[in-house]
Amino acid sequence: MRKWIYINKLKEFVGETVEIRGWVYNLRSSGKVRFILLRDGTGFVQTVMFSATKDSPQFKKFDKLSLETSIILWGKVKKEKRSPGGVEIEIEDFDIVQITDNYPIQKKEHSIGFLMPLRHLWIRSKKQFAILRLRDILIWKIREFFKNEGFANVDTPILTPSSCEGTTTLFETEYFEQKAYLSQSGQLYNEANAMALGKVYCFGPTFRAEKSKTRRHLIEFWMVEPEAAYYNYEDMIKVAENFVEYIIQETIKEGREYLDMLERDTTQLEKIKAPFPRIKYTDAFKILKDNGSETPEGEDFGGTDETIISSQFEKPVFVTHFPADIKAFYMQPDPEDSKYTLSFDLLAPEGYGEIIGGSERIHDYDLLLKKIKEEGFSEEDYKWYLDLRKYGSVPHSGFGLGLERTLSWITGIHHIREAIPFPRTLYNLYP
Repeated sequence: MRKWIYINKLKEFVGETVEIRGWVYNLRSSGKVRFILLRDGTGFVQTVMFSATKDSPQFKKFDKLSLETSIILWGKVKKEKRSPGGVEIEIEDFDIVQITDNYPIQKKEHSIGFLMPLRHLWIRSKKQFAILRLRDILIWKIREFFKNEGFANVDTPILTPSSCEGTTTLFETEYFEQKAYLSQSGQLYNEANAMALGKVYCFGPTFRAEKSKTRRHLIEFWMVEPEAAYYNYEDMIKVAENFVEYIIQETIKEGREYLDMLERDTTQLEKIKAPFPRIKYTDAFKILKDNGSETPEGEDFGGTDETIISSQFEKPVFVTHFPADIKAFYMQPDPEDSKYTLSFDLLAPEGYGEIIGGSERIHDYDLLLKKIKEEGFSEEDYKWYLDLRKYGSVPHSGFGLGLERTLSWITGIHHIREAIPFPRTLYNLYP
C-alpha cells in the first residue's frame, strides 16, 4: 500500500514510492518529458514523467491539467539538488480529482487591485505561502518565549464596555440593551490577570477604527500583550528587548527555507541582539529637527518620523518618556517630571516603524481616578479597574507587540496587508 506523504517530509523517503495529494502549481513540457510542480500546503516539489511517445495515456492526462487542478500522484522519491527541497518525484501515475478551468491568477504580474478580491486564492502563491508559514512559526516562538519565562496565557474579552486607548478609534456594537465595543487591547483586563497570576500574557485580535491607509496599518490585527505584577518600567524594557531578540533569531533559524523563498536578506536581522539603544522622546525630536521633519514637538510621531529616527540605528531603538498629553491615561508619570510618562515605543529598523508600545502603569488609586476624570471617562465604567488599586495594588508594567508589523519586518514585505491571511483595511472587507 502506498504511503501518503506530505512534501515537507519527502527527504525522509528517498528511494521509496510515495503518494502525494495536492494541487498543480506549474506545468512544463520538454520533448519526451513532462514536469508538474506540485504543492500540498507544506511545500512544493517537482515531479517528472517520461514517455517514448507523445500519445501515451499519462501524457494525455497531463494535457488535461491546468493551474490549481487537484491531483493524487504517486512515484519514486529521488535526490535532485536543483529541485525545490532537494528532491523530486519520478511519476508512476496520477489521478485527477478536479480539473480547474480558467484559474483567475496566472503566472504573470497582477495588480494589487486585481489580487485583493481574490485573496482566498492569492494565498496559494509561493510568496504568500512563505509569509503565512513564517507567521505560524513567529506565533509559536512568541508563545515559546513567554512559556519559558513563566508567563501564563490568559484570554481577555473581545467585547468590552469601555475604552482602553481612547474613544475615537472604537467600533461600537449593541450588546442586548447596552453599548459594547470591539477590543482595542486586552491590557486593562490583563492587569487584573496579573494581580491574580503574577506574570501573564494575552494574544488575540484587536480592532482600531482608524481611517488610515498607510502600508503599516490594519483595522483588525493580532497583538500579544504581557503584563507583570511588581515589574517596573526598567524590568519591562528588559523583557521587551529579550523577547524581540528571541523571536527574531528563532524565527530566522526555523524559517530559513521560507525566508529563502522570499529572497529575504537576513544579514541585518541576524544582528538583532539585546540590549537595544534608547533615546528619550525629547532627544528623538532633535533627530527629527536635524533631518527636516515638520512635526511639532509635543505631538506623536508619524510613520515618516519613525523611519527617520530608526534609520540612525542598526538595531531596534527604544524611544522613552513620552508626554503624558499624548499617551493613555493609565501610564505612570515620570517621577522626575510629571509632564512625561514611564513609557516606551520600540521602533524597528528598515522603515517598519513601531512594533512595541508599553509602560509602567499607574498603581495609585487617587492618581488613576484623577486621570480617568480628566479624560472625561465614566468613573462607573472603570470601577472594576479602580478596584485593582484598592485591593493589594502594586507597581506593574506591560507592553503590546503587533504581530503583523513584526512579521512584515522579518519577511521584508512592503505592505502589512500580506502579513495576515485576510486583511481588513480601510477600504477592504471582502472576502
